[in-house]
Amino acid sequence: MANTTPDAQNPSAPGRFMVRGQYVKDISFENPNAPQSLLPSEEKPKIEVNVDINAVRMSDTMYEVTLRTTAKASNNDTVLFVTELAYSGLFALENIPEDRVEGLLFVDCPFVLFPFARRVIADVTRDGGYPPLMLEPIDFHGLYQARKKQISEKKAG
Repeated sequence: MANTTPDAQNPSAPGRFMVRGQYVKDISFENPNAPQSLLPSEEKPKIEVNVDINAVRMSDTMYEVTLRTTAKASNNDTVLFVTELAYSGLFALENIPEDRVEGLLFVDCPFVLFPFARRVIADVTRDGGYPPLMLEPIDFHGLYQARKKQISEKKAG
């Protein structure tokens, strides 16, 4: 039987991308104007969502990737809620060419984490008394490309 386990001594071994675990690293929900903010309103709230991705090398093959999401809902000048979530995953990357690692960390890993982070945010907003906030899908590849462009422009300027 052939050994299909990647081997550091054998660079021609197949690459492997594995999820070793995922977890809520930090979560916050603020409902500063409740119960008044929970009363019916004719006006639709304005919702701002920000997303950031961070990757930290834990060992030769293990990385922690954190998807940070902040959502703020407001009605006129009244803050309805603010939620912040840091949702992380441990990923093993074995026999992956170095030029592909960054893309995996900032595109593929957040793509894996996003549905779970989305559910946590929906649950916490629902539990805060609001309709569940269902985040729209995110184009992580587009974010990655924009980030690379921004970094290259900073270096050039």
